[in-house]
Amino acid sequence: MMNSPSLDDTEKLARDRREFIPRGIFNMTPLIISEAKGARVKDITGRQYIDFAGGVGVLNVGHCPDALVEALRDQAGKYIHTCFHLMMYEPYIALAEKLSHIVPGDFPKKTLLANTGAEAIENGVKVARYFTKRPGVIAFEGGYHGRTLLALSLTGKVKPYKLGFGPFVPGVYRIPYAYCYRCPLGMEYPSCDLRCADYVKEVFRVHAPSQEIAALVVEPVLGEGGIVVPPTGYLERVKGICSEEGIVFIADEVQTGMGRTGKMFACQHFGLAPDVIIVGKSLAGGLPLSAVTGRGEIMDAPHVGGLGGTFSGNPLACRAAMEVIAMIQDNALTSRAVEIGRRTVDRLKGFQEEFPIIGHIRWLGAMIGLELVRDRRTKEPATKETRQVIKSCYERGLVITRSGAFSNVIRTLMPLVITDEEIDEGLSILEKVLREIRI
Repeated sequence: MMNSPSLDDTEKLARDRREFIPRGIFNMTPLIISEAKGARVKDITGRQYIDFAGGVGVLNVGHCPDALVEALRDQAGKYIHTCFHLMMYEPYIALAEKLSHIVPGDFPKKTLLANTGAEAIENGVKVARYFTKRPGVIAFEGGYHGRTLLALSLTGKVKPYKLGFGPFVPGVYRIPYAYCYRCPLGMEYPSCDLRCADYVKEVFRVHAPSQEIAALVVEPVLGEGGIVVPPTGYLERVKGICSEEGIVFIADEVQTGMGRTGKMFACQHFGLAPDVIIVGKSLAGGLPLSAVTGRGEIMDAPHVGGLGGTFSGNPLACRAAMEVIAMIQDNALTSRAVEIGRRTVDRLKGFQEEFPIIGHIRWLGAMIGLELVRDRRTKEPATKETRQVIKSCYERGLVITRSGAFSNVIRTLMPLVITDEEIDEGLSILEKVLREIRI
C-alpha cells in the first residue's frame, strides 16, 4: 500500500491502467481500493464507500472476515499448492464431502473442484455429455454462464460478451426464460399456463431430438440477465421434461448459491434437486474456487484422467470454502439474506411510488433487481439513466452495479454481513440519486 495516498496516486494508477491493461476489461467505477472490511471499502485516498455489489456476488460473508483470514494464514503456513493430481490433501476431500451433504438431493453425490464459474460450467457439460453420450445443450435467453468458449456459447447476451468472438460451440439451443415482466411470448402469468416452460419441447420438434440433448443449463434466478425470478412451477416443469427425456438438469448456482437468496441454494425455493449443481463466486469468500456437485453415477462417468486441472481445488481456496460454509451456517446468514431482502425491498417499493422511472422490482432473498424504464406503459428501457444512477451513486459513496438484457436493472448483491444502518445509508444515497434523474 502507498505510504501517502493522494489524488496524484489515483491519477497515476489510472494512467498505468490505460497503458498496460487492455481496454476490453471493463470497470464499472474508477474506484481504486486500498482496503475493505465487512460491507465497506476504502479507496487509496482514504474515502469510504458502502458496497452493494459484493464483488458481483462473491462476498456473501463480507470483505476480509477475521475467521477466514486466520484460516488462510494457517493454511499458507502449511502448504499452498501441490496439484491434487500429484499429491492429494485433506481440504479438497473435506470440501467435497461437505458439498455432498449440503447440496440438495437424497442420493449419493460427488464433487469436482475447479477455479471459476465458467470452468465449472464447462466441466459440468463435459460430464453430462460423457454420461449421456449426447452432444446437445439447451440454454436460456438472458442466461450468463461465463466467458470461456463453451460458457460463452451458453451465455444469452450478445453485447458486450459475445460480440466479435465467434464462431461458437455448435449444438447449443436457446429457449425463452420466464421473464414475466417482458414475456418473450407476449403472454401474461398465470393465464399463460407457463407456456415458456413447455418451449423446451419445441427444441425437440424444431432443432434436435431429445435423444441428442445431453444437458439443460439454467440459472434458478437470472443474475446478469436482470435478477429475473421465475414463477412457481416453471423450473419444476422444465426439470420434469428433462427427467422424462433423460436430459441432465444442471443448475448454475454460481451467483444464486451460498445463501444469497435466503437458502443455501436457490433451487431449494422450488423444491428442486438438480442432477448437477454448479457453485462458484461466494464459495471461497473471494478466492478463486468453483465446484461441480452431482449425482454419483453422472460424476463417475468420465474415465480416469478425463477431469481436473493444475490449480483446481487449490488448498487455500478449499480451506476458505470450509470456513465460508461454517460462517453461513453458524451465523444464520441465509436468514439474514431474507431480512436484508425484506428491508431493502420495503424501501424500494416506497421509491417506486415516488419515482416513475422504476418499472419493476424483483427479488429472492438478498438478490434484488430494480428495473428502470422511461415509460411504465411501454416499458422502454432507461439504459442511459441507469448508467447515470451507477455513476452518481459512486460519486456519493455507494458502489452498486447493473444488469439485464438492456443494462437497465440496478442489481444489489451486498454482503450478507451488512448492517441495517449500512443498508439504510446506501438506500438513502440511491434515493437522492433517483430523485435527481430526469427522463
